[in-house]
Amino acid sequence: MTEGYSEKVMDHFANPRNVGEIKDADGIGKVGNPVCGDVMWIYIKVKDNILEDVKFKTFGCGAAIATSSMITELAKGKTLEEGLKISRGNVAEALDGLPQVKLHCSNLAADGLHAAIKDYLEKTGKKLP
Repeated sequence: MTEGYSEKVMDHFANPRNVGEIKDADGIGKVGNPVCGDVMWIYIKVKDNILEDVKFKTFGCGAAIATSSMITELAKGKTLEEGLKISRGNVAEALDGLPQVKLHCSNLAADGLHAAIKDYLEKTGKKLP
């Protein structure tokens, strides 16, 4: 049943990084796909324009969990601007690819991070430097 999934996808699915909720999150992004039913929340903690902590909660398939895990790894330690530049393709590439029918999962992860950053900016009234 792992046909088409890279070792990295399987590792992030079986051993997801940064799972959980940040209780006092500076920004929260919630995204979902009504077709497949995947839903994810991305939580961020920001300090001095840096994504100091990034966590996730995902209800979905293995690919959705793997992409959620990977987006947290890609975003941690980055500036807000760099976080907004992480693309859907970056997520899939960092996982050594995804089956074509699961590419929408990488879209959710990147969109979730972007939504969390935008939530932070709206809450604080800040604009990107």
